[in-house]
Amino acid sequence: MFIISYIFFGAIGRLCAQQDLTADSLMIRKIYDNALTGGKVGPDLYYLTAKIGSRISGSANAQKAVEWGKKKMEEIAPDRVYLQEVTVPHWIRGKKEKSFFISRSGKKIQMYLCALGGSVGTAGMLKAQVIEVNSWAELATLKDKDIQGKLVFFNRAMDPKEIETFKAYLAVVDQRARGAIEAGKRGAVGALVRSMTLAIDEVPHTGAMSYDPDVKKIPAAALSTKSADRLSHELKRNPNLIYSLEMNCIQLPDVKSYNVIGEIKGSRYPNEFITVGGHIDTWDLSEGASDDGTGFVQTLEVLRLIKNRDQRPERSIRAILYMNEEAGAHGALKYAQEAKSALESHIAVMESDAGGFTPRGFRVEGSKEVNEKIKAWKPLFIPYKVSELHSGHRGVDLAPMKEQAKALISLDCDDQRLFDIHHSALDTYDKINIREVELGAAAMASLISLISKYGL
Repeated sequence: MFIISYIFFGAIGRLCAQQDLTADSLMIRKIYDNALTGGKVGPDLYYLTAKIGSRISGSANAQKAVEWGKKKMEEIAPDRVYLQEVTVPHWIRGKKEKSFFISRSGKKIQMYLCALGGSVGTAGMLKAQVIEVNSWAELATLKDKDIQGKLVFFNRAMDPKEIETFKAYLAVVDQRARGAIEAGKRGAVGALVRSMTLAIDEVPHTGAMSYDPDVKKIPAAALSTKSADRLSHELKRNPNLIYSLEMNCIQLPDVKSYNVIGEIKGSRYPNEFITVGGHIDTWDLSEGASDDGTGFVQTLEVLRLIKNRDQRPERSIRAILYMNEEAGAHGALKYAQEAKSALESHIAVMESDAGGFTPRGFRVEGSKEVNEKIKAWKPLFIPYKVSELHSGHRGVDLAPMKEQAKALISLDCDDQRLFDIHHSALDTYDKINIREVELGAAAMASLISLISKYGL
């Protein structure tokens, strides 16, 4: 009798598991069908980029994006939409930069350059000799007298042999982040950095840089890759050339801004939260279509897809449009601070900030048990070609939740085109394939639905 009961109930258990697999598969199919026929992502991204445009934190356009994002969430009609106040920096580029040197033949050579985000200005035309370095070790070998009064030119390039361009970017971005500090420590009057891109063109790429309160602030700018190569070539012929640079950057007082949050209350575990987000702000040079316009509209789309499911999610879902990811992640820090103060339980936090190109899978940071649970769902994503799973998230806005959430999850996209346009004037709507953005939104909504159903 015991053996018969064991066999019977074992068969029932396998049948239930199969039924759940079938139900989950059908759920995901419906999510994808809705995403690919809903038609919301394209118009939303067009409005955000073409009608609002660049959205650097503290700007009037950033505030317009906040108001528009709130309006779009309210149209989706979740249980609650609200603004979360956050104080952000307000930096402006000012009048367009001037940058050139005089060649040995006496010809004025125009250079293509942009100030790095947060840089101080030059207070007029700065003229100085240039010293080129290709590594921190090379900088360390130089004597202070060889650096004092000069511009340090950091010319370490992204490695074209690295298949994953994000890794190539991470291997060189420390020059942009710390170049002004390390050059300033040695008495330099400014820092020039090769743009973080594999493209060889005359388009400079900006991005965040930092200062140390104990080191004198010096201006920092990014050269286009062609201009960097031109300068490097000329320095070999004429090490004593004089470089002229004028930047008119201004750091204004901090201003009040907002995160935009939409929430769907969970049916069974309303006090357990899963978040999905992208950031509102951009740098000032472009529309910010891929960084992070795609993440912005995917966040709205995930909220819509979950709201339109046949049943309410088991756990509470929050869609978050973060403010100021680019220059300090102030919005994400504020969200994490308030979540901690409220003693909230976060199961997972997810972000899309990898360009919105063809989704490949997810990057997950969590315990071994969390990773194993997510891996078990991999077969459900294989039909949609989004089943790759890698360890370690890549979301700046996720990092503040590291100690509070069981899992930090980044949408992982094909990155071959990302750094051609990243942080530059080329990051425009026409570079984006809307179907790819829709597929990414569907992938995120599907994984969130599974986490909501089963927990982690």
